[in-house]
Order: sequence, then structure tokens, then C-alpha cells
Amino acid sequence: MITLQRNTFVAPPLPAQEVEEAYRLLCERKGRGNDFLGWMDPAALAPPALLEQLKQEALRLRRQSRCVVVAGIGGSYLGARAVIEALSPSFPDSEDVRILYAGHHLSEEYYAELLAYLDTVDYSIIVISKSGTTTETAVAFRLLRQHCERKYGSRAAERVVCITDRAKGALKSLAEEKGYPSYVLPDDVGGRYSVLSPVGLLPIAVAGLDVSSLLAGAVRMHQEIRMQGTEHPAVRYAALRNALYRQGFSIEVMATFEPKLQFFIEWWKQLFGESEGKERKGVFPAGVVYTTDLHSMGQFMQDGSRLMWETFLEVERPQWHCEVPMLPDSDNGDALNFLGGKCLHEINRKACLGTVLAHEDGGVPSLSLRMDAVDANHLGQLVYFFEFACGVSAYLLGVNPFDQPGVEAYKKNMFALLGKPGYEEAAAALQQRMQRKK
Repeated sequence: MITLQRNTFVAPPLPAQEVEEAYRLLCERKGRGNDFLGWMDPAALAPPALLEQLKQEALRLRRQSRCVVVAGIGGSYLGARAVIEALSPSFPDSEDVRILYAGHHLSEEYYAELLAYLDTVDYSIIVISKSGTTTETAVAFRLLRQHCERKYGSRAAERVVCITDRAKGALKSLAEEKGYPSYVLPDDVGGRYSVLSPVGLLPIAVAGLDVSSLLAGAVRMHQEIRMQGTEHPAVRYAALRNALYRQGFSIEVMATFEPKLQFFIEWWKQLFGESEGKERKGVFPAGVVYTTDLHSMGQFMQDGSRLMWETFLEVERPQWHCEVPMLPDSDNGDALNFLGGKCLHEINRKACLGTVLAHEDGGVPSLSLRMDAVDANHLGQLVYFFEFACGVSAYLLGVNPFDQPGVEAYKKNMFALLGKPGYEEAAAALQQRMQRKK
């Protein structure tokens, strides 16, 4: 269960009719970008036969590998990583399969270290790209594929799985040529909304996590939203963030007191940033992990410029609840005996409440989103909660939630600077521009 609470609020609510219209546009599939709404029915994204196939593929990869490299960028890996980091032990068993990531940057140092490590272990690769030509992922996959072929020879094809377009694209063609197992990234699902498709489910299953429960949580949230309509917390959250934005609060800081949710916040940042940051509009999504960041960003949050509000992502019941109590100490040299008998979760919750109240005094509006526990079912609920809220929020903002035209700008410049055929004119223009800057 996900609940929403307004801690402090300084903006008038949006007109109910406006919220209803945004909700209706999404549910009736009549808004901008409505050809990318395949994520809205999570049960249809991975029907039982496909889900079982993904589980069996995951078991095969786990049996033959000490680590599995997931190659993708943006939504093609962030959603899976968010769930894996949240549900995996902080100190995993050394015998368990290790999930590594590639294709999300172009650092030579990282890839040199990765390939050197792969020399020493049995590994497999999951590559995720609809086109197969996304630069960062394509570069990483070429390096990984060539390394895999050198290491495993004719059996290399058994160690590569592709998630790509159903019928076209460079990666689909390569999968057919090499005989790689291949799964479909649906045409009507964008990368940042793809966590509950094979894009997210296969890597999560390879990590040994319960993808059935994850999907069931998303289905439950889907049903709850349809039953409750605009009264549902997901829709209310979308409306509240737009009300704050219209009052001049242009930054939303997602804060958690659970370090395991750090990458979940990274996925949330991409979801909202790429969906809403268009047409010179949008809330800038940022994230912090408290109490750690209270000792770095805390001063600014308390006393800095008032551009932001905080959304606290809270967990009611941790997996290890009351497993680490504070015991009295005979000399009390650290003056902590007043905590005697309290468990760390209780102390952490009071730190959260103390932060909410302090930042309220500092003039920071805040909301709290509370989930009962960090488990697969609740994370499935939370994924769908944010996906749906993001669609409604973007429609309230007046932008298309499902495209990303601005992402292409840096690629064109990069291709021109690297001498890609067809970019000669752009390269000349960039050279002139850089000369003028000298």
C-alpha cells in the first residue's frame, strides 16, 4: 500500500476539472504520445507464458554465469537496477550471481577494468536496445561481444541475450545472424516506462528476485487507480507537484532515509526529468539519501534559496525490524543511553520526522509517500504509481510525457565531432563555432 501525506503546503490546489481532464486523457488514451501507452496494463506486458519463459531464461543464465552484464542506458537499465539494488542484500553471498552494468556511459577506464574482470569469471550478457544503434550501448556491446567471442569461441552465442525490437533494427538483425535468444521491447512502451516488460523483468529475475510478485504489485496498483480515480494518491501527487510548480517551486527533491532506495530515486529522476523537461517547462527532479546527505546538503535545504520542495519516500516496516536494538552502556561515554531499548528503525523514523519539521521551519514545502515495506510487491506498486503519476503530471504541465526530442541534440554534435559520415556540414559549423570561442 502506498499512501500520500501533505506535511506542509503553500500552494492553492489545482481546479478539480483540470485534474480530471488530465486523468481522463491518460486513461482514455487521447493525450499526446498516446501511441506509447503499452505500459498502462502491466498484466498484458508480461502474460503468464512470457513471464515463465523469462524465468527459465534467467535460470539458464544463472547456471552458466558468475556474473551477468546488463548493457543499456536510461530506462533500458535504470528500472532494473533500481529494483535489484533495493531488494538485494547489501552484503551479498560471494557465491551468488553478480549483476554488472555497461552501456550507460563512455568511460574508457571503466571498460578497461570491466573487461579485465571478465577475463577472470564466467559471464553472460543481456543487451537492451530497441534500435541497436544507441551510441553508449552499441559501443559497450561491441566491446563485450568481441570479448565474449574471444573467450568462449563458438559457444559465445549461448551467453548473449537481446531485448530489442520485434522485427527491425541493427540489434534484431545481429541476434538473428548470431542466433542469440531475443525478447521483445514492445513498440508502444518507451524505455523509461519499460521496467515491467522483459527489459526489467529478465535482469531482475537473473538477480534471483521475485518477478511474479513485482508484477502482481503493479497490477494491484493499476486496479486501485482505476477504482479510486482522481482521489488516488498517484493522481493527487501529480496534482500537488503541479500546484507547487505554479507557485514558483521548480525543483522537487526526492528524499529517503533508506540507502537501498538510492537507485530507485535515480530511476524516478529519469522518469520525470525525461518526461516533463520540454518546451522550457518542467520540475527539475533531484534526490538525496538522508541522514547521509543532511551532512552535505542539509545546510542548503534548511537555509538556502527556496526553489524546492521535498517528497519524502518513507518505509513503514523494514525487513529487519527491531533486529538491531541499542543497548545501554555502563559508562555512557557517548551519552547515548537515552536510546537504550530503541531499535535503529525507530531512531531513523524520528530522524525523518525531525528533518520534516526542521525543513518546514525553514520554509520548505513537503510531501510524504509511505510504503509498507521494501519488497517485490511494494516496489511493483511504487513503479506503477510513479509511471501513472508522471503521465498525469505531464498532461497537467501541457507536454507530451512519452517523447524525448532533446536527447538527440548532443548525439548530433558528438557524431559530427567524431567524423561520422553524413555529418560533414555539421562538423564544419561546429569547428567554426569553436574557433570563435578562442
